[in-house]
Amino acid sequence: MSALFSPLMLRDLELENRIVVSPMCQYSAVDGTANDWHVVNLGHFALSGPSIVFTEVVHVNLEGRITAGCLTLHNDENEAGLARVVDFVHTWTRSKVGIQIGHAGRKGSTKKPWEGEGFAYGPGSWQTVAPSAVPYGEWPAPVALDDAGLQKIREDFVDSVNRANRIGFDAVELHFAHGYLGHQFLSPLSNQRTDQYGGSLENRMRFPLELFDLARTAWPANKPLGARISATDWVEGGWNLEGSIAFARELKARGCDFLDVSTGGLSPLQKIRAHGEGYQVPFAAAIRKQTGITTMSVGLITDPEYADQIVQAGDTDLIALARGVLRDPRWTWTAADVLGGESFVPNQYLRGRSTARP
Repeated sequence: MSALFSPLMLRDLELENRIVVSPMCQYSAVDGTANDWHVVNLGHFALSGPSIVFTEVVHVNLEGRITAGCLTLHNDENEAGLARVVDFVHTWTRSKVGIQIGHAGRKGSTKKPWEGEGFAYGPGSWQTVAPSAVPYGEWPAPVALDDAGLQKIREDFVDSVNRANRIGFDAVELHFAHGYLGHQFLSPLSNQRTDQYGGSLENRMRFPLELFDLARTAWPANKPLGARISATDWVEGGWNLEGSIAFARELKARGCDFLDVSTGGLSPLQKIRAHGEGYQVPFAAAIRKQTGITTMSVGLITDPEYADQIVQAGDTDLIALARGVLRDPRWTWTAADVLGGESFVPNQYLRGRSTARP
C-alpha cells in the first residue's frame, strides 16, 4: 500500500488516506452565507474520495471578511447555509468535512480577484482592524485593536466554533497564515504593539494562542483542531521558521492536532526564494522533525508519485491540494491508478471509474 493511501487517526477522526482538499476562497457568498455554489464546489471535490475537504476560510464576523463575497459564521442564516454543504458531503461521500475559521484583519475589505486587485474603496467597504495601525502596502491604515476589540474577536471565534460543531463539521483549522489577523500578531513587521501582545516572541504569540485555547475549550475533545501558519514572511526581519517552530511547540502543548504549513502573504515586499514542486515542503518537514506535530504540506504538489514520496519519507503527514484539484477534481482517482491505492467512487460514477469496455 502506498503511504498516500494509508489511514491516519486525528483524535477520534479516521482519515482513510492522506489527501486533503485545501481551503480555497470562492468569493461567492451573499451577506456571508453559503449558497448552491458552495454545495457544488465542495461536494464535487468530495465525490472522488479525498480523506477530508476543507471549506474556504469562514470569517468570525463581517468586518473580518477578506471581500464582501466571503463566508462568515456569526448568525443562524450563515449556519443554515453551511449546514447544506456539510449535509451533502456526509450523505453522498465518505469524505470528512473541515472548516477553516479566521479573521482577515488589515487585509480585509478587498476586491474580489476578478474585479481587480487591492482595497475595495467606496460603498460596501469597511474599516479594517489589526494589531497595530500599520497598513498592508499602500492600503488604508487599519485601526489598532484595543481591549474591547480583542475581546469581541475572542467571543466571535468561540461563537463560530460552537456553530461549526452544531453544523456537524468533523475538524476545525484556525487560519493564522497568509497575512491575516493571527499572522499579523505573530510577525514583527505588522505587530508594533508595546503591551503584552507585542514586542517579544512570547508576547506576539499570545493572542493567537489565546484564540486557540478558547477554540480548544469550545470544540469537542474527541474532534481534531489544527491551525494553518505561514512558516516565513519571506522578508528579512519578519516572521521566520525559528518562530514557527516555537509557535508549533506551544500549539502542540495546548492540544493542537495538526499544522497546515504554508508561507508568505504578510507583506507585498516578500521575495520567495524557493520555487517549483513542493517548495514549501521543507518548512513542514523541519517543523515536524523539531516538534513531532502532525503536519500538512501545501503548494505546487500535483504529481501523485511525488506526494507519496514525501509522505513515505516522513517529511509530512498530509498533502493538501488546491490548484491541482481545481484542474482535476478526480485527482484522487488518478493517484489511486498511479500508486495502486483504493479511493471512494459513488455508485453513480462507477462507469466513469471502471477501465472495462462498455
